[in-house]
Amino acid sequence: MSDTSPARTPAFRKIAAGVLLVVPFAVYLAVPSYAKESPRVAGFPFFYWWQLLWVVLTGACIGAAHLLTRNRGAAK
Repeated sequence: MSDTSPARTPAFRKIAAGVLLVVPFAVYLAVPSYAKESPRVAGFPFFYWWQLLWVVLTGACIGAAHLLTRNRGAAK
């Protein structure tokens, strides 16, 4: 089996990592889309819990981007 599938090429990995880094940035800039009070979760307005959710999701996106772009051939 060939090792040249699209998911294994360095260009695909860089593009995927870039998308993972841009998505949270775009979500944070779209304030009017989440500047509201309902629905509430545990008494917190949507505005607050949505931002907190994206803090966690941003960490996951950055971690995934790192895994996609790390140099696997480096000496340990």
